[in-house]
Amino acid sequence: MKEHDHFKFSNGVIAYPLAFILILWYVFWFEVETNIFFNKHGIYPRTLEGLQGVVFSPFIHSGISHLYHNTIPLFVLSVALFYFYRPIAWKVLGYGILVSGFLTWCIGRPSYHIGASGLIYVLVSFIFFKGVFAKHFRLIALSLLVVFLYGSMIWYVVPMEEGISWEGHLSGLITGLFFALIFKREIAKPKKYAWEEPDYNEAEDEFLKQFDADGNFIEHKPIEEEELGEEDARSEVPQTFYRYVFKENKEEN
Repeated sequence: MKEHDHFKFSNGVIAYPLAFILILWYVFWFEVETNIFFNKHGIYPRTLEGLQGVVFSPFIHSGISHLYHNTIPLFVLSVALFYFYRPIAWKVLGYGILVSGFLTWCIGRPSYHIGASGLIYVLVSFIFFKGVFAKHFRLIALSLLVVFLYGSMIWYVVPMEEGISWEGHLSGLITGLFFALIFKREIAKPKKYAWEEPDYNEAEDEFLKQFDADGNFIEHKPIEEEELGEEDARSEVPQTFYRYVFKENKEEN
């Protein structure tokens, strides 16, 4: 896949993240309108019933403030994912929900863990580490931007505030790093020059042949002049002959 195919805008770059956000808001609106709340469908660690939350927890939020604070970073990071990592975007989202949710189920406290923050940490971690590992200048720039915008989120992977699922955040961070290591195909690669190739032979480089061992330029004569000697070269040059004829003037006699 060529580089311009990796960084190509399409309607899905905006449409897919927007559709996902609308689903989250619709679920919250449904809870408010019907007074039926889905908190018990979240992740409850190390219980069989709590495993359903691995799939459902990202769509459930405790309140409008919780949902609002997840909406903007989730939309921004999803747009970046679909634009810069389009071939594997669905894998990162789908597997990210499952793997980070399962890790939360394994290490979490005995409480209901809900919200899309775990997925947000998956995206932050994946985008940052993948840009560093890929060594592509655009992806590195994206990594730096993510650190600038969301670098402070690293503090919430430890138990700093009661009521926040730091286990879900830590699980998302680990999952994103894991994906950055295993997803290697269909990622934009940095441009390689001829001298960076493993089979590069310096002696056969036409450019380097113009310089000696000390780096001095070597002037090469055209092949035709090198093959022909000076006398042969002169003989090849067309010669012009002039003939003079003396004619007597009869009027003087």
